[in-house]
Amino acid sequence: MRVDLQLATEKDVAELVALRIAVNEHLAQQYGEGYWLSRPTEKGALFGMRNAKVYVARHGTKLVATLTLARKKPWAIDAKYFSKSERPLYLTNMAVEPGRQRRGLGRTSIEEARRIAVQWPGDALRLDAYDAAAGAGEFYRKCGFREVGRATYRNAPLIYFEMLV
Repeated sequence: MRVDLQLATEKDVAELVALRIAVNEHLAQQYGEGYWLSRPTEKGALFGMRNAKVYVARHGTKLVATLTLARKKPWAIDAKYFSKSERPLYLTNMAVEPGRQRRGLGRTSIEEARRIAVQWPGDALRLDAYDAAAGAGEFYRKCGFREVGRATYRNAPLIYFEMLV
């Protein structure tokens, strides 16, 4: 499946929040309540757009996937685990509509994020994933990310991943 990530706009906020809520509900059904569940809000989505680049993918007019790329390191990431990099980008808040998961949309979104990173320019993509059944560690490995470390942040076990671009 081809994915064309576009920068989100304020018009996308309600649909973006609805997508993230749907993903959270899906995770809660599969794995129960846990630290992997966030509380998406329109205020938070707007804050994300002001401080990073939020991308969305659509199927027709429906928003089906999102991810965020940022220069600023998220608090939960400890830079000591990563390769030396002049221009790292941090991938956060990735979500794929539950009914479209396991169909290649996530993988092609990562490929598109990598293409965007090269053009930005960036020299590495970094992220963290929960080290739990609800985490996406295996997905990121299959997409070509390399595990570079593990840590605990606010009682949540994390795996750090990196992809040099």
